[in-house]
Amino acid sequence: MTRDTLRHVRLFADQERLLAIRSRSTTIFAAVFGALALGVGSAGYILTGGTGLQDFSRTAVSLVQLVLLLVPLTALLVGVLAFTPERGAAELVFSQPVARSTIWIGKLLGLFQALGAAQLIGFGAAGLVMYWQGGDEGITGFALLVASSLALTLVFLGLAALIAAANVGRRARALAIALVVWFVAVVLFDVVALGLASLLRSGHASRVLVGAVLVNPVDAVRTGALLGLEGDAAFGPASLAFFRILGGRTIGAALLVASIVLWMLVPPAVAVRILERADL
Repeated sequence: MTRDTLRHVRLFADQERLLAIRSRSTTIFAAVFGALALGVGSAGYILTGGTGLQDFSRTAVSLVQLVLLLVPLTALLVGVLAFTPERGAAELVFSQPVARSTIWIGKLLGLFQALGAAQLIGFGAAGLVMYWQGGDEGITGFALLVASSLALTLVFLGLAALIAAANVGRRARALAIALVVWFVAVVLFDVVALGLASLLRSGHASRVLVGAVLVNPVDAVRTGALLGLEGDAAFGPASLAFFRILGGRTIGAALLVASIVLWMLVPPAVAVRILERADL
């Protein structure tokens, strides 16, 4: 990128970040994250007859599934709404003497900064309370969860950009597709994978499940986060089979990271390509 292109990307990112921060949805998102993190942190001890807050590690494990449900949905909805303005507004934006790819990348980065800041505020508020109550035990695992949440945000903002690029000016249709994508990635994909695996012999079933983990970004983030937080205890024999099929811990971890990175990069790249060819 040239210096002028980077400056234009930054300008569009700043504008999109400012619009997102002013939106009530971003504020609500931050507040909900903080409240739920605190709620989960205290609920674990209440269920076991204790009082106070769980430590960072236990809270992180408890929050994994919540992050996997809420973050993709929020990123898809906020992203689609931002990337698909009304047709008149879209024509005004794309009439600027700036490449469409520059506009799209800038908007993506601005949205990521806004949603990432909202998550950091929510998690940070909960983290400060947990640190004050119980010290820093398990804080590394909590930081891993925050990093996983940010990665998932970028993945699904990229998917939102792709959906929007294919449906410029058709916001209702783009929102409907975004909800379908969320349902398939978070709910239906695992059901289908498990159903297919149950029909196969153990060796083939294991390969299907491992393939499902690497193909679906939600599963890749879940697996990486839980293995990082709890190690082999997260899945028991399943984690051992996972690493055995992939050829060891190092290769398995590298493939998980590669899967997530590809999901971060490929959808925005395809979105830019579609947008550059679109007749606006």
